[in-house]
Amino acid sequence: MKVMELNNVRKSFNGELDVLKDISIGVEQGEVVAIIGPSGSGKSTLLRCATLLTEMDGGGLSYSGEKAAWNDESGKTVYARDLKKIRSYFGLVFQNFNLFPHYTVLKNLTDAPVSVAGRSKADAEVTARELLDKMGLSDKADCYPCQLSGGQQQRVAIARALAMKPEILFFDEPTSALDPELTGEILKVIRQLAQEKMTMVIVTHEMAFARDVADRVIFMDGGVIVEQGDPKEVIGSPREERTRQFLSRFAN
Repeated sequence: MKVMELNNVRKSFNGELDVLKDISIGVEQGEVVAIIGPSGSGKSTLLRCATLLTEMDGGGLSYSGEKAAWNDESGKTVYARDLKKIRSYFGLVFQNFNLFPHYTVLKNLTDAPVSVAGRSKADAEVTARELLDKMGLSDKADCYPCQLSGGQQQRVAIARALAMKPEILFFDEPTSALDPELTGEILKVIRQLAQEKMTMVIVTHEMAFARDVADRVIFMDGGVIVEQGDPKEVIGSPREERTRQFLSRFAN
């Protein structure tokens, strides 16, 4: 059974700009999927639809076989009334960290597990400290986000997403707000999660990383999937001319 499945997703803005045109994607347990493509291709909108931040105009969404959204008789998307359980299936790491600035690092990690998932404060703190140790940030629990580097803030953001124990983790260009020298530490964390068979969908411009870490690469352009498959084939020897044009700007 697929951990996440999007079927025939359509999305337009102001009824004019078609951002997503009949997109279907399924992600298997333990699979790492990298989504690449030019700016404006629909990558981030697709992630926002998958994580319920943007409503689809048409199409379906399910997690582990449980329906979050489906088409009604007119072909428009309707959503399940109670999405709390659906939201527990996934975590999302944003480009710009989105940490609560008035919370300590530890509080950022424990707030949702306690207030949303109903875990005890003690249990949430144990999990949070284990994750901070895993991220190399065990000494930053009592710091505030403004006291951390961009790379450290992004590692806290990853730990915060993992603290909810999701089945699948989404990354929306997780290194785009970082200096090049800090990018490596984030990619190292994601690489480690991939080795641990964490199910992930990663929107990224890091082509070498996508080729080396992902199980599958999806190239999007103009709101459609142009090409997808084995990363070494899609990035190393793309079949489609549009894919070749895009990748020619990157050194493999």
